[in-house]
Amino acid sequence: MQLLLLSNSTAPGRGYLEHAREEIASALDGIRRLVFVPYALADHDGYTTQVATALEPLGIEVTGAHTAEDPAALVCGAQAVFVGGGNSFRLLKALHERDLVRAVRERVASGAVYMGSSAGTNMACPTLRTTNDMPIVQPPSFDALGLLPFQINPHYLDAKPDTAHMGETRAQRLEQFLEENDVPVVGLREGTWLRRDADRLTLGGIEAGAILFRRGQDPAELRPGDDLSALLSEEPRFDSAAR
Repeated sequence: MQLLLLSNSTAPGRGYLEHAREEIASALDGIRRLVFVPYALADHDGYTTQVATALEPLGIEVTGAHTAEDPAALVCGAQAVFVGGGNSFRLLKALHERDLVRAVRERVASGAVYMGSSAGTNMACPTLRTTNDMPIVQPPSFDALGLLPFQINPHYLDAKPDTAHMGETRAQRLEQFLEENDVPVVGLREGTWLRRDADRLTLGGIEAGAILFRRGQDPAELRPGDDLSALLSEEPRFDSAAR
């Protein structure tokens, strides 16, 4: 299984996907045609054009899943699938309605490269439960693609002691998730990503790295280049409250 899971698609002062271009070129090496899944945003045509423009220098032809009468059938013939960011509730609802949860899962398992950013990275997890998004629509299920046996929190933000914000920090929210679910969570800071190549999983991106949350353990800092392959052997236990 080949996965590239970006925390974010745009970095300050950089163009769309520009901050990760070398990693994307490596992950998509030899790929000439890619199916883009644009359902996290309302403007499917505009979103697909943005992706096509970004990947054109790599010689990759992009087709929007929304342009096909049967998006699932299109995905079943894809060399690579890119699921873009936006609202993860809207995205997952569309995936379920179009039979794309099954189609993407089966196609990636049989060899297609999967690339996700933000909400698309959330989709690679077993469930939607560690998203940051507002539930603007209601999916029929929180079950996502399950390409990994653990959860990811993209756009992970560290607490700032001098902030006026009085709500829960991101770390506190993830600790609440762990009170109800015994599943590791990788908090990907901006500018970082996970790369899976078969049974090997590594962290890439900027030096800020990521943070790993586990039930009953202190959060652990992760750095680019760290081998996280052990996470691929996890057995997630959802709805398993710590009492």
